[in-house]
Amino acid sequence: MALEPSDVQRAAHLARLAMNDADAAGYVDDLGRILAMVDQLQEVDTDGVAPLAHPLDTTQRLRADEVTEGDQRDHFQRVAPAVEDGLYLVPRVVE
Repeated sequence: MALEPSDVQRAAHLARLAMNDADAAGYVDDLGRILAMVDQLQEVDTDGVAPLAHPLDTTQRLRADEVTEGDQRDHFQRVAPAVEDGLYLVPRVVE
């Protein structure tokens, strides 16, 4: 499938990118090479290859799940502009 500048312009529009015709023509070759590389990768036989969560055979060090900061809810609600029944009241933004 050959790319045309109109295809690049459409992709730019969908991505909400401003692009003029000269830039679009310049990206046709770049995107064509990227798509050719993807086609080449699609041809690789991956049968029997297990998916990897990480390229290295290591385990992730996890920290202990401990509370390190006390509950400050009452303090924050005392300085909040508007609170009702333990909830923060905010101005309505959707009509």
